[in-house]
Amino acid sequence: MARRELAHFLRERRAALRPYELGLPAGTPRRTPGLRREEVAELAHMSVDYYVRLEQARGPRPSPRILDALAQALRLTAAERSHLFRLAGTSTPPPASGAVRNVRPHVAHMLRRLPETGAIVTDAAYGVVAWNPLAEALTGGGLGRERRERRGTVNLARRRFLGDEGKLYESSSTEEFGSVVVARLRRAADRYPDDPSLAALLRDLHAGSDEFRELWETRPVHAPGHRVKTIDHPTLGRLRLNCDVLLVPEDDQEVVLITADPGSPSARALRGLASAR
Repeated sequence: MARRELAHFLRERRAALRPYELGLPAGTPRRTPGLRREEVAELAHMSVDYYVRLEQARGPRPSPRILDALAQALRLTAAERSHLFRLAGTSTPPPASGAVRNVRPHVAHMLRRLPETGAIVTDAAYGVVAWNPLAEALTGGGLGRERRERRGTVNLARRRFLGDEGKLYESSSTEEFGSVVVARLRRAADRYPDDPSLAALLRDLHAGSDEFRELWETRPVHAPGHRVKTIDHPTLGRLRLNCDVLLVPEDDQEVVLITADPGSPSARALRGLASAR
């Protein structure tokens, strides 16, 4: 274990982050750039004392679980994550052979704590693996009903290219969403070449959709971020919604948060829909 190099790397990566990039309040003026040690410790779900000892090159060898938590808290790239494991003298866990289709408990708990925000978790192949009540209401109950009927995961790529997109995606961003889907599925195909469910999905999409085949050949590139869409809800009418993506990097999953501008008619409609659940 290269303690000094590990300590330097942690300090360097902490200094490179800004609170607003992680949704943290700026708070009082900071004497030095970057996050505070206690903020990194909180994001990584570890004690401040333990993290401080790592930065001071006097801590024990961190476990793979701790290293993964630090990689997520510090927003490390795949290459930086591998470097972190090497510095700690620990073998980097191999990538999963297939997309992770289970939701971590802390992510599921987060969904329930967002009563006026719709939230949907998708895996690397755009399977919907979790959602909260407001997201279910926005789809007219479609997510739960479709999952029960199919006895399997609802897949937004199938909805988009092979059939009814569902009420949530009858929107102004339908064309853009198609490119986003293809870009993510291309990344998934590179990461999980041995995933049989993903291979079957790609076969079906190539066979059943000219649009998908054409987009696939263009090799679109999209990074998760902020999008605005207008949807036509069957009872609430036209809603202007913000969609923002949070990453769950350890599982290659995305949490889509659906909100409306504060004080807008759409925000009042979402609040009413949430209170009716």
